[in-house]
Amino acid sequence: MSSNLKLKGNWNILKGKLKEKYGELTDDDLTYVEGKEDQLLGKIQKRTGQAEDAIRKELFED
Repeated sequence: MSSNLKLKGNWNILKGKLKEKYGELTDDDLTYVEGKEDQLLGKIQKRTGQAEDAIRKELFED
């Protein structure tokens, strides 16, 4: 899946942007494990209260 490759390749950049936008996220919240994207989305959603679709769009779309 190309979206997973994008996430993996740009993870450090995305992580920094997420922490800047959502100050309540911790490094533990943003631990990315390949193949566990749904868990990552759930953690971000729980901390920020944002809809999963909005988070998915921010992470996976250009």
